[in-house]
Amino acid sequence: MADSSLEKALRLLLCFTPERPVWGVRELAQALGFSPPTVQRMVRSLCKYGFLEQDRESRRYRPGFVYFRFVETIQSQFPLEKTATPVMKALCAKTGETTHLNVIDGKERLCISSIESPQHLKGGMPVGNRSPLYAGASSKCLLAFSEDTFIEDILNSIPLKPLTENTITDRARLKEEIKSIRLRGYSVSLGERTPGLGSLSVPVFGPNGNILGALSLAIPEVRFRDIAHRNHCLRELLNAGETLSRNMGYGGRYPKEFSEEGQS
Repeated sequence: MADSSLEKALRLLLCFTPERPVWGVRELAQALGFSPPTVQRMVRSLCKYGFLEQDRESRRYRPGFVYFRFVETIQSQFPLEKTATPVMKALCAKTGETTHLNVIDGKERLCISSIESPQHLKGGMPVGNRSPLYAGASSKCLLAFSEDTFIEDILNSIPLKPLTENTITDRARLKEEIKSIRLRGYSVSLGERTPGLGSLSVPVFGPNGNILGALSLAIPEVRFRDIAHRNHCLRELLNAGETLSRNMGYGGRYPKEFSEEGQS
């Protein structure tokens, strides 16, 4: 069955990504397999309603400002993010590190909120950033506290491709890592997704003990290797994770105790 006009327009919009935010008509036509006149008609309609806008100099197209309206609507209807904001701001102030909130979206980790560190040397985690559920502290935390059936589905269906030389790509090792995270109650990584960046992550639980998200700190390697600072960050992160989980209706035991031995 041929795509409807709406389906074609949606496919066109999905071409605009952080890696490729600007397109020309002929480029879109070639990528989508549509004729240039068809693409031209679609981009004109999308520009009319603010979904796209044309750069006057290059004559190429980029996303329009209408998406900010959708962001505001989504944020107003997303209680986890709204509830997390004051907790994240306090955590960032206490640790001096970039604080971010992540959820599972399909088979990926998605950052939905981020409070940037005030320091010159800082870890970055922009809203909308995605990564596979096996790479990095946030991803591993989300995966570890998910239901067993979901974990098995991820382990069996996703190829473990290395993002850096530190990415876990062995399934047996990843399974052991998941068990360890569940036991200690938090996740740690260094350079698994981004070289030179360490991360700590704790779960955010809902009323039924289900995983709602992962609250995390992104820490430059030079400060991550400072054991005293990392332990301070972990204590504050665990406290924040418990606070946010309680605010989301969780009444069970939250892991807050940890041994500083072996946290090098």
